[in-house]
Parts: sequence; C-alpha cells; structure tokens
Amino acid sequence: MTKAFTALAFAVTLSIPTIVEADEGGVSFWIPGFFGSLAAVPAQAPGWSVTSIYWHDSVSAAGDVARAREIQIGRVPANLTASFTGNVNANLNLGLVAGTYTFATPVLGAQASASLLGVYGSNSSTLAGTLSGQLATPLGTGSFSRFDSINSSLTAFGDLLPMFQLKWNAGTNNFTTYVTGDIPVGAYQSTRLANIGLGHWALDAGAGYTYFDPKTGHEASAVLGFTYNFVNPSTQYQSGVDMHLDWGVSQFLTKQWQVGLVGYLYQEIGCDSGSGDRVGCFRSRVQGIGPQVGYIFPVGDMQGYLNLKAYGEFANANRPAGWNLWLTFNLSPAAPTPPTTSRPRFTK
Repeated sequence: MTKAFTALAFAVTLSIPTIVEADEGGVSFWIPGFFGSLAAVPAQAPGWSVTSIYWHDSVSAAGDVARAREIQIGRVPANLTASFTGNVNANLNLGLVAGTYTFATPVLGAQASASLLGVYGSNSSTLAGTLSGQLATPLGTGSFSRFDSINSSLTAFGDLLPMFQLKWNAGTNNFTTYVTGDIPVGAYQSTRLANIGLGHWALDAGAGYTYFDPKTGHEASAVLGFTYNFVNPSTQYQSGVDMHLDWGVSQFLTKQWQVGLVGYLYQEIGCDSGSGDRVGCFRSRVQGIGPQVGYIFPVGDMQGYLNLKAYGEFANANRPAGWNLWLTFNLSPAAPTPPTTSRPRFTK
C-alpha cells in the first residue's frame, strides 16, 4: 500500500502561491490551500514529475476592501477622505503547470526537490458602488459623492514561482520544510483592476507535519508558513507579514481511492506600510474548509493521480471571500518494483 500512496505527496499539495495583488488590494501572495493532505510525505522515487492544475476562484467584498481597490488603481483623489458603499467581485480561471525534480541524493538526511510553476489564465473583475466623503481643496472642505462602475478583464501569463522543499520520513511521522517566492514577470498594471501578476517580489517559508499510516490509510497534515512582501515599486505600498496554516485529513478507502477534508487559516500579522499606503494597517483574515477526493491510476510505467478539492470561505476581514475549486493531475515516476528472487535449484 505504501507504494501506491507515497506518489500523492506532491500532487495533493501543489497549488498556487500567487494570483493577483498583495494585501494592498485585499488579496495575498499566498493563496490559502497551497498545501493539503500528505504535504510532508516524501515522493516515492527520484526524477522528474509534472503537475497540471485548473483553479477557479469566485470572491466578492464590500466596504473597506472595495475602497482599498479603488485607491490602489488610482481612482480616489489623494485629498479625499471617503467611504465606499458597493461591491468588488472577481472570477478567476487559471491553468498552471509545474515541473519538479526530486533528487536521489539526500540533503541533511531529507529528500530534496526543486520545482518551478508557471501560470496562464483569465481574471474578470468588477467594482460598482458609491464613493462619498469629504474633499479638501484650497477653498475649504466640501462634500463629495460619485458612483463608479468598473469592469476589467484580462487573459495573460502570470509570475514564475520557484520552490525548494525538504522532506523527512520516520515511520508514520513525516516532516517538511520549504521556501518559495514570487518572480514578478507576469501581467500587472497598478492602474488596472484585474491582474494576473503580483507586481512585486515576495518570499515565503515554513514547515509542516504529516501523520500517515499506510496500513490503515489514516492521514492528517498541517503546514504553517509566513510571507514577507517586498515594496511594490509601482505603488510604493508594502504589505505586512502574512501567516497561513493549511491542513488536510483523509482516509484511503482502497489503494486507489482517497476521501477527506481540507481547510486553511490565513491571518496578516504585520501592518501594511509605505508611502503609498492610504488605508492604514489593513490586516487581512480568512478561513476556509471543504471536501476532497483523490484517485490513483497507472499511466504506462508512470503513476497518475487526480485530486479534486473545494473550499468555502468565512470569517473574512479586509479581504474578499467566496469559494474556490482545484482540479489537479500529477504524473510521477512509479516506485521501483523489488527484484523477484527465484528459489535455488539443487542437483546431485
């Protein structure tokens, strides 16, 4: 059973570390749900593996988040103290491809792997509502009110996302540590509501644990990480440090079928800053939970794995919330088959 199960480690955990902007727009570099079940279990064999993902995200927000998005794209005058009554909505459909190489030589007693992920897809965002407040002018302060309706759609490439990971195994206990980040080469404009690229560099690191018993099929995983966001050179805005906890629990019903739950907790623990920050500390928060199902099958001399998981979000603050769906296909080397020993033949 171990041979079948361990191929899932990368396939279940890989998702998307960046999509739109940083916390200055209410959306983080780290996309909650990046890690899931079997996050710390080493791959079954060294070599190349490929993972492709379809990701759909549908979210909305009102109040301060919508106002922050208008400020970010430069639609709010600097001398206006305003509130916003309305909503911002976003629908994203993205395809991702990641190539991963798992090294045969251990590093610090762990299995090491390096991956690079690319993004291509669409983002359709809308903002509609009334902006009102007090406008300061040389002649004094007066009332201000304006109805805004913005529609923005984009289909383009996103940023490049490298990751390096170490995984240790000790029986049913598995441990991992990782470092990843954002190389801002994707489609981004600070004055555009919908973006695919991040617009600035980011660095993220963390560690996790998986309990996995191949005999019973019981599994539970959790990964804790932190994101450091660099200054956005287009807006001079720097998001605070983000903390994120991704978790998953599952049961293997057979050698091929897996069912369970996944979830996450995201909390910005540092205040936003920079000369372009006009919204204050603006700490973001969101939680999510949902089901997952996985299926293992052979593909020639390789092993394939399909995983479907979905999250419903709640308890959000200064951040859009909604639901998201992940469909992941992983193709990886199968575990080597132990050589067959033949019985000795004796002759007189």
